[in-house]
Amino acid sequence: MTIHRVLCLLVVLLITGPGYTQSYPNKPIRFIVPVAPGGNLDLVTRAIAQKLNQQLSQQVIVENRPGASSIPGTEFVAKSNPDGYTYVSVASTFSSTFAVMRNVPYDPVRDFSGVSLTAWLPQILVMNPSVPVKTVNDLINLAKKNPNQITYGTAGNGATAHMATELFAIQAGIKMIHVPYKGNAPALIDVVGGQISMMFDTISTSIPFVKAGKLHALGVTSKKRSPIFPEVPTIAEAALPGYEAALFNAILAPIATPKEILNLMHQEIVKAVQQSDIKSRFLQQGVEIQSSESVDQCTAMIKEETEKFVKIVKQAGIHAD
Repeated sequence: MTIHRVLCLLVVLLITGPGYTQSYPNKPIRFIVPVAPGGNLDLVTRAIAQKLNQQLSQQVIVENRPGASSIPGTEFVAKSNPDGYTYVSVASTFSSTFAVMRNVPYDPVRDFSGVSLTAWLPQILVMNPSVPVKTVNDLINLAKKNPNQITYGTAGNGATAHMATELFAIQAGIKMIHVPYKGNAPALIDVVGGQISMMFDTISTSIPFVKAGKLHALGVTSKKRSPIFPEVPTIAEAALPGYEAALFNAILAPIATPKEILNLMHQEIVKAVQQSDIKSRFLQQGVEIQSSESVDQCTAMIKEETEKFVKIVKQAGIHAD
């Protein structure tokens, strides 16, 4: 722990007497979103912040700090005063970036405390209809008979879809060819066009093509079937027990933030995400709004996801672009 962090912790300990949480919050709270405005992470964070404004009777400010692989904004929070007034809203790339890139200036487990999960975003395995498969098992059997013949697209080396596909290949015992793109959209266009065979995509962007018959949906990456696509089985139930590669959103705080504050913020986030208007609005976009059972469960989830990504990177030999 750095001298700066030790001094911050001492200050926090001095001010967190028995009645501290009764007066918390007494100034605006900041949620740092380390990506540009407009994406799922930003929209989910803003919806929750709006609810917290009302619940806490205090301003909750969403501040976008985009930058290379979300690192600058996330590092800012890691080094912030752990007084309960600065948080970071993260996605799965929070863990995957650390697993893939060298010299990331923070550790997802060592430098952050969990507050709460805010959303799960199942990915969906979609195929071009020209590939002669109808089920996940069909795909696995075809790939075993034709190693390194099936192509899959992602938003680049180390992207969450890349991780999901490599985990799928490892568990299925197959070899496929990775075609990295500069973004998810061009990869999806080429799957629809037949230039590549398949990809793991977010449900919201694939839905129109699946409904139009331009893509086949084989399975979703979550533990349970998606409410928005209930007819599509999970990959775990279809062929690979234990497989899971859903994306997460979560709110984290700098390590050493007082547990009483973390618990209070967790309780308020639970209230916010349980409101039906938020749930229904985001479900239409393939985003399942939900919370962690506790602060500790959120922290444990971050640790588990980070360790999973580190393991995939080592097994698959993934390197950053």
